[in-house]
Amino acid sequence: MKAIDGKARTISEILKGKRYGIDFYQREYRWQKKQVKELIDDLTDQFLQSHRPGNPRSAVANYGNYFLGSIILSERDGKQFIVDGQQRLTTITLLLLLLHRKQGGRPDRVHLEELIYSEKFGERAFNIAVEDRRAIMSALFAGEVPDTSEASESVQTIVARYQDLDELLEDQDEDIDEATLPYFCDWLTEKVHLIEISAASDEDAYTIFETMNDRGLSLTPLDMLKGYLLANITDIGQRNEAARLWRERIEALRKLGKDEDTDAVKAWLRARYANSVRERRTGSENKDFERIGTEFHRWLGEHAAKISLRNGEDFFRFINDDMVFYTRQYERIRRASLKPVEGLEPVYHVACFNFTLQYPLLLAPLLITDTPEVINRKIRAVAVFLDILLARRAVNYLSMTYGAMSYAAFLIMRDIRGLALPELVDTLSKRLAEQGCDFDGTQDGRRNGFTGFGLNQWSKRYIKVFLARMTAHLETASGIDSSAAKYLVEGRGRYEIEHIWADHFARHRDEFPSQADFSDYRNRFGDLLLLPKSFNASYGDLTYVQKRKHYVSQNLLAWSLHEQCYERNPGFLAYIQKEDLPFGPLEVFRKADVDARHALYRQLADRVWSPQQLAAEAVQ
Repeated sequence: MKAIDGKARTISEILKGKRYGIDFYQREYRWQKKQVKELIDDLTDQFLQSHRPGNPRSAVANYGNYFLGSIILSERDGKQFIVDGQQRLTTITLLLLLLHRKQGGRPDRVHLEELIYSEKFGERAFNIAVEDRRAIMSALFAGEVPDTSEASESVQTIVARYQDLDELLEDQDEDIDEATLPYFCDWLTEKVHLIEISAASDEDAYTIFETMNDRGLSLTPLDMLKGYLLANITDIGQRNEAARLWRERIEALRKLGKDEDTDAVKAWLRARYANSVRERRTGSENKDFERIGTEFHRWLGEHAAKISLRNGEDFFRFINDDMVFYTRQYERIRRASLKPVEGLEPVYHVACFNFTLQYPLLLAPLLITDTPEVINRKIRAVAVFLDILLARRAVNYLSMTYGAMSYAAFLIMRDIRGLALPELVDTLSKRLAEQGCDFDGTQDGRRNGFTGFGLNQWSKRYIKVFLARMTAHLETASGIDSSAAKYLVEGRGRYEIEHIWADHFARHRDEFPSQADFSDYRNRFGDLLLLPKSFNASYGDLTYVQKRKHYVSQNLLAWSLHEQCYERNPGFLAYIQKEDLPFGPLEVFRKADVDARHALYRQLADRVWSPQQLAAEAVQ
């Protein structure tokens, strides 16, 4: 093997003026939203540790660095090819493209275009020069998102991840706002590093790749943890049994998806043993919670005695009892988050808010000695608490990202660890009362709860969850078989947010002085329904009077606008009478009706996210 060159380089150094090829046999781009979310959370969290509003731009030079891993390159015929690292570089390019668009023409913009493509002899080429991707990258650069249903896997994935990045950055708009954007762009391009490993030939490059990714597999944190635990079990029979159990559990977790085995171990160790968290100030060092998330194998080795791992029997019990129990519970919970499972429906409801921190929280109160019934009640209690908390945060436009919630999640997790069911419910009830936000809003005029809840770029994903949950609740309470999953499923037949008012200001000039006033009112929660995509295409542009008759064949929340819903519908009528809900048919739908419908939705939401559900789990 010839000389190998490995150097730390910034994003700017890696991409500026460069063109990289990718061999056809490893060309597909396959990162999923989970990997993109983890990247954005890590980047923004690291940036915000250093950034302070009011800093001069020059201060970015002294912000903390971030290491993004390594890339392996080989040189052939005077061109550089990516042997390993195209997933990260493609995602970083999409992020740069998105940041370029978000900056627009502002005078203090960071010129990112030179990191996205280069020009030679009048020809533009993107930094990852794959012919199959040229058209879609050009379209995205121009701010267009064309139909890619017939395109290759990579092209479809590129568009999906670009949209995910846009959504995830919207989640961060409180921290990475318009004023902060150039600082973040500077930091990303000049303070984020990769190790560039360059080999003189493909043969050398793939030897490096195999060493790092095949023989290196035994050096992943998960396998290093396995080796450490097994090495400390002195009895051969116990060691063999522990190895068998470990393999069995890891294989089961891997069937759930990529990295689920590692995520399960992180959730278990955080839930049971994390006793500290990094302080929220610049320069603070990582504590238990963060270290378990990044180097749990090393953390456990340092804390073995503190968690009663002193001899071979302790280490055997740790795998035989603890690891088996908590990873099995993680597997149950994770499956329940993907689709509703009877008895664990609240877990799915929390997952609908895309709250990934729920898993260590759900594991925290569980004990090996708990009965199956108590385990389910504890899981439901924590999930109901989170569901209510997240719904309240949504209507108050409060962020639910990892960075915004990790500190509070740790404190709750620590306080509920191992609690008996009555104490668990009592603690969660108190926490709910102390959170400082509810459906009535907070003291901040911009965050005014249900009064100001409406459709915008940030809230649309939560509006869909609210409408799905409320529709399913109303139908179930009225004796109709239903679930939120029915309305949240993607793909053919999917449901979309539908405005009751079509987007025609001229029809409402008598009530609104301007297009802006009409548009603002049209996006209020009370003017929204959840209906099949095909319905909107067929009837969305009609007047309310024209489309109302078509609501008869739709879900109960839409049907309730028509008088037929109140004829021979005993389950629905009994429910709204019992709950004193002011449902009623509406022949016309004017501004006052939007207000009334908005107030009705608020009352319905009070039933869906009632804290009484939490108290009910304490009843043995």
